[in-house]
Amino acid sequence: MRGYRSIRIGKDEVSLLLDKNALIKLVVLIIMTLVIFIVSIGLGQVKIDPFKVVSLLFGGGTELEQLVVNQFRLPRIFAAMLVGMALAVAGGILQGMIRNHLASPDTIGVTAGAGMAVVAFLWLFSDENYSLIVSVNWLPVVAFVGASLVAAAVYFLSWKDGVTPIRLILIGIGISALMQAGTTMFMVLGPIYMASQANIWITGSVNSVTWEDINVLFPVTLVLLILAFISSRNVNVQALGEDVATGVGSPVQRHRLILLMISTGLVGTAVAFAGGIGFVGLMAPHIARKLVGSSFGSLLPVSALIGAILVMVADLIGRTLFLPSIVPAGVFTATLGAPYFIYLLMKTKNG
Repeated sequence: MRGYRSIRIGKDEVSLLLDKNALIKLVVLIIMTLVIFIVSIGLGQVKIDPFKVVSLLFGGGTELEQLVVNQFRLPRIFAAMLVGMALAVAGGILQGMIRNHLASPDTIGVTAGAGMAVVAFLWLFSDENYSLIVSVNWLPVVAFVGASLVAAAVYFLSWKDGVTPIRLILIGIGISALMQAGTTMFMVLGPIYMASQANIWITGSVNSVTWEDINVLFPVTLVLLILAFISSRNVNVQALGEDVATGVGSPVQRHRLILLMISTGLVGTAVAFAGGIGFVGLMAPHIARKLVGSSFGSLLPVSALIGAILVMVADLIGRTLFLPSIVPAGVFTATLGAPYFIYLLMKTKNG
């Protein structure tokens, strides 16, 4: 057990096995995340020196710089970080639970369900002047409900004396295709202006995130991430296979349902505020697995930081390299993720 350290809390009621190598890499990733966070704040049409950014975060700088940082950049960067963490951890949970490294939040149709719910909402509540007759603030709620309903449908349709990973993923692929077809139908039926709005939402963007959104996104994501990290042992057991998990006394179906609910909550929350940013839930756990191995106690926190870095960098590229236009972050995660997915398919085939 060289490289590991055992930590016991209380009268051995809580015990942890600390991987020193994983801890070092986790600290390095935390530093990288903070550096990218600060650099992102300073870059844009109004450039700010990184050292001045730190001063601005503590109340310094001019009124213009404070306005640019506090009102325009900080909310979207916070959102990119939280959304990246949520999608990456959800992907890690699903890959462990389904025991398939090609699994991701998109695989079981949750993202597609949220997207269709939003497009249906835009179609249903638009008047003859192509204006929404209800508040646009309902969009996050609608996306979350759509994601939750799809996850519930996938789970119950997969049930047959329990839920097996292969049934879950096959039903999920079918439901995802159905949701995508529904999305296309509502875009065709709806007003022309809705197509552009819907495409931006489906692609994934943090452009319009405000502090009011962060006030909801932050606590919900934080609670779900804590629950995911606490449940990491259950993911480890699920990854061993149903027979082994049952043999060691794990209530497989109950834990599977809980893990599915946690991952659905993470994906639904992320999609509600940032749209369908794809491939983060696929790439981040894979990169984390290469860095710290397959133990989910280390893999999930590392995945969270990698996911945050991926989405923050994608958003930074989208709002700086193509000025004055702003390209949605999901375009760049898909640009990187699609060939990565093909590489994984080829690697799996060769193996």
